[in-house]
Amino acid sequence: MALNMDPRREKEPRVVNTRERVRQAAVKLFATKGFHGTGIRDLAQEAELSSASLYHYMGTKEDLLVAIMNESLRRLLDAAEQATAGLADPVSRLGSLVALHVLAHAIQPDDTRVVDNEVHALTPGARAEVVELRDAYERLWADAIEDGVAAGVFHTDQPSVTRLALVEMCSGVARWYSPRGPLTLDQLASHYAELALRALACERHLDVTALQNCREVVSGVWRVPV
Repeated sequence: MALNMDPRREKEPRVVNTRERVRQAAVKLFATKGFHGTGIRDLAQEAELSSASLYHYMGTKEDLLVAIMNESLRRLLDAAEQATAGLADPVSRLGSLVALHVLAHAIQPDDTRVVDNEVHALTPGARAEVVELRDAYERLWADAIEDGVAAGVFHTDQPSVTRLALVEMCSGVARWYSPRGPLTLDQLASHYAELALRALACERHLDVTALQNCREVVSGVWRVPV
């Protein structure tokens, strides 16, 4: 059973309220032009609002960026906690985290690009709030790797650097993934999990049930059909 998340499929039209329209406009522009490269007029034009009425729905431009980042990171953290809940085995935990990260970045590329690329644009106070969520998410990866090393199933002298390398590798999916490529999302997520385990000299493979669980979590958190 493969994830059926092809953006080319016809979707039923849905009513989008004004606040959500502003968010969608901001995500699109921040992902393509960057936070500093996006002006208020750009946002107003994309959201089909006047510049004056735009502020009613967003506060400041930084407020909007922080809201997008916090929402995106909270969803990712909640999804990761769901996908790894009850898993004592570090191989299953890390494999699930990798698969989930790949799926999330493939289906939400603009949101994830904003989170990954625009932290530097935040003022110190706003940045601290976002970084706290990011660190909580990466802690799940760190714990899985450290537990795997302690159990003798992972082998690395640099667990922190390895974690950063794996997260960066998986995040790159947002920049290039296309449903027109040779792999389904299931195959892509599974392949990346295998790459991550090999990077840690692990001889085991990601369990099929772990991938299935990731699908179900993705379907619920991001409300996409499976």
